[in-house]
Amino acid sequence: MSNGTCSLLEAVNLALHRAMAEDENVIVLGEDVGVNGGVFRATQGLRDSFGFKRVIDSPLAQTMLGGLVVGMAAQGLKPVLEIQFMGFIYASMEHLVSHASRMRNRTRGRITCPMVLRTPMGAGIRAPEHHSESTEALFAHIPGLRVLVPSSPARAYGLLLAAIDDPDPVLFLEPTRLYRMNPQPLVDDGRRLPLDSCFTLREGSDITLVSWGASIVETLQAAAVLAGQGVSAEVIDVACIKPLDLDTLEASVRKTGRCVIVHEAPRTCGVGAEIAASLYERALLELQAPILRVTAPDIPPPLYRLESLYIPGVEDILHACDSTLNFA
Repeated sequence: MSNGTCSLLEAVNLALHRAMAEDENVIVLGEDVGVNGGVFRATQGLRDSFGFKRVIDSPLAQTMLGGLVVGMAAQGLKPVLEIQFMGFIYASMEHLVSHASRMRNRTRGRITCPMVLRTPMGAGIRAPEHHSESTEALFAHIPGLRVLVPSSPARAYGLLLAAIDDPDPVLFLEPTRLYRMNPQPLVDDGRRLPLDSCFTLREGSDITLVSWGASIVETLQAAAVLAGQGVSAEVIDVACIKPLDLDTLEASVRKTGRCVIVHEAPRTCGVGAEIAASLYERALLELQAPILRVTAPDIPPPLYRLESLYIPGVEDILHACDSTLNFA
């Protein structure tokens, strides 16, 4: 058991080590996950601890990998597949959408698909477009897939362990920008966090700020600025994109009467739109202002010189909060 300070990246590594030690059916595979320990070193040390039969370096073949893990999961293994960047995941979508997500339904519960697909997501590391994607909404639309986005070391650790335990397929999206940012104390005790739940990071009474992934950083910073202005902002980390914990979100909006949703993904058909629509259906008469969204524009992630303009910033969030708080 470790009681040290961990980054989000190290928390992922700890969770993988523990899951593999607890269950010999957990298999880690992907490009460079073995000898090199993964492109970001998330799987570093696993090959030494568990051997080449359980930590498998694969070819650069995402289509093949998507089908392979579905077959492994259907036959009783628990594969954890790493796709190096979210922009490389599209070649695997045929198997995720047509097979992994439907296995339980197709077999009337006789066969499940206990697989986890891990991939870094989001901009902010000065990388090209396919290395900077935030397309979580594509997968949230698919029945049968669970989509998780941790935003702290503790949530990465506890949610990844819970995801590996889950009998159905999980996409585990790791915000690249947070990998080594803000290390926090973490106890390697194997404690799982609840799936399908939001996490309230800051209590408030005047406005609800909803976010997930790397945008949690700017959202919390904006809440701190608002506090200095006498505004009490509640900050909620959605964490589980699919299924959404709408009860927690609704309760917060009923309390504050105002809501701003922040996400790094493009605006149109983003998860923020789904949250807003659901809150309107559930709590329209409690709202004192329209729900606003602060998002990236509807363009591919730009080259790094323009990243700061692409990623929603603190000033963008504060502007939306000002509009919401002063709505007449």
